[in-house]
Amino acid sequence: MPVLRAHGIEASLPHGMEGRIFVRPTVGAETPYPVAHFATFPLPDDTGDFGGGAVNLMGVDDLFVVLFEYGPESAGTRLFARRGMPRTLRASDFKPYLLRRGLGGQAGTQWFFTEAGRPFTLYAVLGSHARRHALVPRVNALLAGLAVSPAPVPVEQGAAPWN
Repeated sequence: MPVLRAHGIEASLPHGMEGRIFVRPTVGAETPYPVAHFATFPLPDDTGDFGGGAVNLMGVDDLFVVLFEYGPESAGTRLFARRGMPRTLRASDFKPYLLRRGLGGQAGTQWFFTEAGRPFTLYAVLGSHARRHALVPRVNALLAGLAVSPAPVPVEQGAAPWN
């Protein structure tokens, strides 16, 4: 099973999945944080943080999963109050109206949580809402192999933790 490791995120990729873990380049005064993309189809280089440019390429048996980190100021807020990444999703967690960009037949889910003191959202898209009972176990197999380490203390005040 291939393993990806970067920026304090580790993913054991189930058979048939690919992925990448990266930090986008800084634009202006923003501080970028890690983003991880996982899919059962080839990911375009220009995929947006939440799947723009990729989810439209999905077939009915495909998955697209994002682990997106927010800044440390989000930790402890109500939105990120859930402790721990969801590890077992249900078919009923996926709805067509939970997609960031509704594409006919697809279904999605989104979870906000704090793992290892770091605030994240998990966003997952299924290529077919009708096939969600067959596809969700594949998402759960990916989730079982994800691990997050605590963020390192920045070396200098105001530095992004992964630079």
